[in-house]
Amino acid sequence: MGIIIKPIITEKMTVQGEKLNRYGFIVDRNANKIEIKAAVEQMYNVTVADVNTLNYHGKKKSRYTKAGMLRGRENHYKKAYVTLAGDDKIDFYSNI
Repeated sequence: MGIIIKPIITEKMTVQGEKLNRYGFIVDRNANKIEIKAAVEQMYNVTVADVNTLNYHGKKKSRYTKAGMLRGRENHYKKAYVTLAGDDKIDFYSNI
């Protein structure tokens, strides 16, 4: 598995991509900013100016079923917000 797991494609991130030239990715939890920067530059052929990371802890979930109460949690994950330098752009929809 690589460092970049998947891009974050939401309405908020689309607006930030257009206005601030900032894109979001779900990344490997053990990856650091230097590795994330290198992976994005290699995968999308762009120049990365800045990388910000956030660690998310999985939320606890519970539901009632016929068998009784089931409890669990969502997975932990790490987000990376990547700001590109200059006029570089990433088009997530070109491969569709």
